[in-house]
Amino acid sequence: MPALIRTAQQLCRRGIATLGPKAPLGKQVLKEETTPALLEQLGFFHKTQSGLFHMLPLGMRTIGKLEGIIHAQLQANNDGELVALSSLSTRALWEATGRWANTELFKLKDSRKNEFCLVATCEEDITALLAQSITSYKDMPALVYQIGRKYRDELRPRSGLLRAREFVMMDAYSFAQDDAAAAKMFQDVNDTFAEVFHELKVPVVRAWADSGDIGGDQSIEYHLPLATGESTILTCDHGSCGHVATNEKAVSFPRQEAQAQGDVAVKYALSEDHATLVCFYYPDSRQLNWNLAKSAMEGDLDSALRERTNEQVLAQFQQENEDMMFSKIIRVMDCRIHSRSNFPDFPLRSYLKNNFGQIDGVSLVTAEDGEVCGVCNEGTLHAAKSIEVAHTFNLDTKYTKPLDVRYTDKNNSSVDNYVKMGCYGIGVTRVIASVAELLRDQHGLRWPAAIAPYRIAVVSNNRGENSNFDTVVKQLKTIPHLSTDIMSRQFPPSMSMGAQISLSHASGIPVTVIVGSRSWPRVEVEVRGRHWTHEGQPEPRWKQQYASLREKYNWDATTSKDAPFHEKHTVAHEHLPELLDILLADM
Repeated sequence: MPALIRTAQQLCRRGIATLGPKAPLGKQVLKEETTPALLEQLGFFHKTQSGLFHMLPLGMRTIGKLEGIIHAQLQANNDGELVALSSLSTRALWEATGRWANTELFKLKDSRKNEFCLVATCEEDITALLAQSITSYKDMPALVYQIGRKYRDELRPRSGLLRAREFVMMDAYSFAQDDAAAAKMFQDVNDTFAEVFHELKVPVVRAWADSGDIGGDQSIEYHLPLATGESTILTCDHGSCGHVATNEKAVSFPRQEAQAQGDVAVKYALSEDHATLVCFYYPDSRQLNWNLAKSAMEGDLDSALRERTNEQVLAQFQQENEDMMFSKIIRVMDCRIHSRSNFPDFPLRSYLKNNFGQIDGVSLVTAEDGEVCGVCNEGTLHAAKSIEVAHTFNLDTKYTKPLDVRYTDKNNSSVDNYVKMGCYGIGVTRVIASVAELLRDQHGLRWPAAIAPYRIAVVSNNRGENSNFDTVVKQLKTIPHLSTDIMSRQFPPSMSMGAQISLSHASGIPVTVIVGSRSWPRVEVEVRGRHWTHEGQPEPRWKQQYASLREKYNWDATTSKDAPFHEKHTVAHEHLPELLDILLADM
């Protein structure tokens, strides 16, 4: 028996020892267990230290299934070409794009003192690589992608795989000749992402988002709504709008009665040329949204000063503009304040009032639940906590221009013909951790069938050769689409049938087949997985077929609300494959 399999089984046995049938997977015990701890206890991953994990067989199977879905969708829908870039990237590339100063990069030197980083994302490297093969407009559009390890020097790793220092990510990159082609590729890949999550049958929400340090003018995040999530998305309830955005991107306006009567806060900034002092005024009780501030100034802000204190910004402004009598000052007023609000004193003493400009009626603060949607100006915004699992960016020429990636057009010219890029990421291990958190209950994990490590577990007290158990396993292994998805031999020989069932349910295996001596030649099937119904399908598929097939299959079914499983079926063993296909179809 391979050592890693033995390790996983030992971890499983430890889990069963504390949460097994003799001490059932009780509600109180599992409510106190965090999802990262549960994943580790059940043998999916093993934490070595803060933010670092070994991936064990069950975890590898789950990750492999998600990767398989991503491969199939990108290659079928976008002609994606698979690559595998080095995990080490040179300092020169990152300096060329201005990202070497990123404090979350792991940096190191080789024996010759050359500097590298462990890649957190690969815009620089893929751009430099494709520059060697994209020379003409005929070489585009193109999409390349990879799935592999990425690294981020998280100061405070937390929530297991959700915010780790090492993680698995799918990162894809598109290359197009003009804005129209780049926009189409951006839309096409986002459609593919929607297909990926549809196949997982989880309720992912698309939200417009801030592009952050990666750059670009369009950005979409994919979120799993979850009360314990660390992100916030806001959705407009107006029927013709329905706009969804992250709280970093959402624009909101107050209801008329909500204008601030209290204290006003101010944030000082400078224009890009440092010739203008910009004063952002907003309610002291709210948080300034830098994205909205930049938008109010049409992008004319020095973002490098964002983290500077007001005192530091003022000192720099005075130092660079010696004659303050001729300095330009712009006041930007959030729409939630008015003349009766309590404004702070203006700190400069030498200035001309004629040099003041003012922008009124803009929204400068992070949107909140219950405010008016800033897109349609009619609907109400509703906030929900969530976990981000994927992100797409329309990058324009942010990376191709500094790395001088141009193409020759139909007129045989390459002047200013910079390639347009997009980048797209799915956090593979982040998806796994998020789905585990979303679907788990007091009894353990509940995987969607598409990414469950095994879709079927077969358990029995007697697992010897030529036993009823052996008959069922051999029967299922003759079915091509089921043959590699059966958890049977993985249970330790000494494990009782009750412990096997508990382990299957806690591990989130969608269906557990119980081969008992008393019920034979019928077998029992306990359904742990969740049925996902769709429009036009008001109830699980098996209920639509039960009446017509019940007699033929010698099939009985009951439901349960309190057990680790929510359905129990008994069927003649020769019809077990057909029943499993019916049950798994909408899980």
